[in-house]
Amino acid sequence: MVPSALMEIDLQRKHRVKHCPQGTNLPRHRCICQHFNCSEKTSVILMMLCSITSPTSLGFIYERTLCLNFLNYFKLLKDLKGLAKILNICADKGKDHPEYVSILCEALQICRLPFLKEKTSDELNYARDVIEFLSHMGCLMRVPDAEVRQQIVECVKSFYNSVVPQQLIEGLQATSPGYRLQLLEQSDLAQTLLLSMGALENQPAVKLQLLQTLQILSSYSEMNCALILNARGAETICLHMNEPDPSGQFLFRSSEILWNLLEKGSKEEVTAQLSSIDCVVSLKEAFFYQLLKGFGHSDLQLRNDLLVITTLIAENPNSLLIESLFAKQLMSFITFPELRNHNPLVRNLKLSYNNEDLKMKKLLLNLLVLMSRDFAALQLYKEEQVMLALLTLVKPPAALPQRRSGARHWSSIQQEALQLQALATLSTIAPLMLDDYISCQGNACLLLLLDWCVGQDAFFGQGHSFHGTGGRGSKKAHMRHCIRVLRSVTSVGEEIINQDLCDQGTINQLLGILIQMEKGPDEDDVVTLEIKSDIQLILSALCETDMHRKELFGSEGVEMAIHFLRKGSDRFYSGLGHNKLILSTVDCVWACIVGCYTTEDYFLAKEGAFLLLNLLTSSPRCVHSIVLATLLELCDNPNTLSHILSWRDDAGQTAPRVLLQLWREEEENLGVGRNQHGGIADPQRPLISHHQQEHSQLSFPANTPSPAVLEISENLRSKIYSIFCKLGFQDLPGLSTKDYVTLSIVRRYLDFKVCEVWEEIRRELSLDGVRPVSPDGEALSSICKIAEDTARRVTAEQFSILEQQKKEDIIEEKLMYTEIKSHWKQRELTAKSWESYVSKTSNYEIMKEVKAQREKNIESSRTKSKDAALRPKEHFIGHVMSVENTDAQGPAGVKLALVRAPIKPTGQEEVAPTTQDPEYFSTVSVRDSTDTLV
Repeated sequence: MVPSALMEIDLQRKHRVKHCPQGTNLPRHRCICQHFNCSEKTSVILMMLCSITSPTSLGFIYERTLCLNFLNYFKLLKDLKGLAKILNICADKGKDHPEYVSILCEALQICRLPFLKEKTSDELNYARDVIEFLSHMGCLMRVPDAEVRQQIVECVKSFYNSVVPQQLIEGLQATSPGYRLQLLEQSDLAQTLLLSMGALENQPAVKLQLLQTLQILSSYSEMNCALILNARGAETICLHMNEPDPSGQFLFRSSEILWNLLEKGSKEEVTAQLSSIDCVVSLKEAFFYQLLKGFGHSDLQLRNDLLVITTLIAENPNSLLIESLFAKQLMSFITFPELRNHNPLVRNLKLSYNNEDLKMKKLLLNLLVLMSRDFAALQLYKEEQVMLALLTLVKPPAALPQRRSGARHWSSIQQEALQLQALATLSTIAPLMLDDYISCQGNACLLLLLDWCVGQDAFFGQGHSFHGTGGRGSKKAHMRHCIRVLRSVTSVGEEIINQDLCDQGTINQLLGILIQMEKGPDEDDVVTLEIKSDIQLILSALCETDMHRKELFGSEGVEMAIHFLRKGSDRFYSGLGHNKLILSTVDCVWACIVGCYTTEDYFLAKEGAFLLLNLLTSSPRCVHSIVLATLLELCDNPNTLSHILSWRDDAGQTAPRVLLQLWREEEENLGVGRNQHGGIADPQRPLISHHQQEHSQLSFPANTPSPAVLEISENLRSKIYSIFCKLGFQDLPGLSTKDYVTLSIVRRYLDFKVCEVWEEIRRELSLDGVRPVSPDGEALSSICKIAEDTARRVTAEQFSILEQQKKEDIIEEKLMYTEIKSHWKQRELTAKSWESYVSKTSNYEIMKEVKAQREKNIESSRTKSKDAALRPKEHFIGHVMSVENTDAQGPAGVKLALVRAPIKPTGQEEVAPTTQDPEYFSTVSVRDSTDTLV
């Protein structure tokens, strides 16, 4: 088929040479292309290319047109492998024959259109061919011709805005829009385009197009960003962004590519590539060029973008900002315009004091925080007086110097944002530069700002910046950051700084602020709670080691602590910061109250111990350790024990019972072996937790605490044992049998722990292959035997407690059964009484007998009344009228006044008629119904 087709093509070439410029629509090409397979089409095109002669002849024009028409039908997915071969041949021949370059360019224009498919399954079947074709297209960047390179990058850009042709060959259809983009990510086209940047130094227009293409590739796909980074794309872009640029867009495009790589690629990889000395120098040149030469809004934005990239590099500990002198030159701009500087760069700097300049100033302050991790950077801060500049920025508006009229300066909103940013920077830098902080009188400056924060002058915070959150319309944001700086400074423990604060009355000032905030009508929010907890932490840091400062804390501080303890832990998990406030309050009690008998007694008088125990029962487990530690320290005061023993919770439980319950919960969390009654399950391991058993076959270095020692500080058992040592182990109120079982273990905690440590020593010696000398070995064996014997004695004691409880339970059970039996007997008597009553009222025979018996009793009673009428009247004591005490001892010392009442005969009393049988509901034993009638 191929020879005949070539003959037909040759005939057309001979007869239609004169129409070759307009011969782009050859009617026979469609038929030929439809009947040829891929290899045949490739052979046809190759023969045509080989037949090209002079580029000026009409034959060349015709052959060229013919080839392009064939290539136009060469976009089927199954033909792409052949098309890649043709493009490579044109690229190779273009070195010696420039006429092939034009064909290559026009062929690349054709490649901009979507690929075609005959069947839907072609997209999957020929995916590998498409990937290889895209990779070959990137390799065409080796052709030095600028037009070819421009066509390649334009072709790649067209993939992202391709339009489906309106007329397609019959039986064919275009591939889906994202098909090429999906396969492009799997090819190495992005890497190839990046690597070709080095060959475009003399072709700035093509380089600009290439940067635009790389920007598109990096903005649409994370995989493309990964491929570019694999080829060290961030470093390559950074090193080429300062090259001569007639268009003025190289730097902008390069920064956009770097931003895309940071957002969609690996941030760590990008910063690692940009941390080299060459990249840092390149960034420095670009930044200072934009800083000193850029005046437009876009130039200022680009300047800030470069500064953000520099900030990200500063996060990398291996960055070379200091070695490249970039950091030193930045210091001059950080302190401008607060301090005068004679640096020539600063002289040429003209700030517009607009929002972009404000962003740059805030970015520079943020850069101080990131660079402060390096000691060399701190030395730069000292040389450039950074601390003085920051303290100048944080001064309240009333302390700032008067501004000259007509001079440019920061607006009030901008000044507020910079003030808050400077405070946030100081909270990190001040603890690292205490000498500069002291020499610049940082405490006085911050206390002056704190006085301004609590003042009543008219100031309305804007709250627009990140650090101004929660402070809109007030000075709350300023107070928040000022308190935060004081907290960071006092937490270092430098005595000179803490003493200076106390000398200036900081303790009373902070207590006053807390009381004022509590009296305010505003509800607690995140910012307010943070301020309160930070103030308490500052007070704790100031008073912890000095008795005189605890006395200054005094009753006012105790009232403050009591107030916050009364709030309890109901809102511990509210998410606003109540958890931090509770912890800081307990820490404040520990550091500011405990240790000073004056404040301790006042704290106990205000029921402080009760509040701590209430907090212990209601708070989560994470609070128990610090509460128990505070109670333990408070137990050194002899007045504390009576408060602890007299305390009861809402359910009536005593403090010892609550402590023993915490002990059981702690052992359950630790996985300590206990039987069903809470007693010792294994006498050889009375205290060992599950974690210790897991590490029982490990040997630890001498400078590392063993698990037996480490667990003392990691759980509550040692603190509970210490508190019981203060309370005693006898006559504790409100304990149950289970509590006594647990108490027997608590009493022996120290003995068990000492033996446990010795057992650990023996085990580690065995693991290390060390055999102790005979006396030491016997001593170790004796200690372990004593521990086991002690555990067995405790087990026997626990068994005795349980047996005694069983006996008491049996006695109580018998008493209960006796009571139940008596109750049932009572019910039986009541039932018999009812049956007797019913029988007397329903059975006629019984009623007659009852009536006869009644008449007989009446007759006998009449006879007795006649005998009684003949007797004289007798008197009997009726009432006691008064009682008087005399000086005599015993019964003789009591004088009674009595009233006598005569006893009348039975016949003289009037008998009221009875409407109900007196035996109804009687509980008296009924033996004979006739004997009980009256």
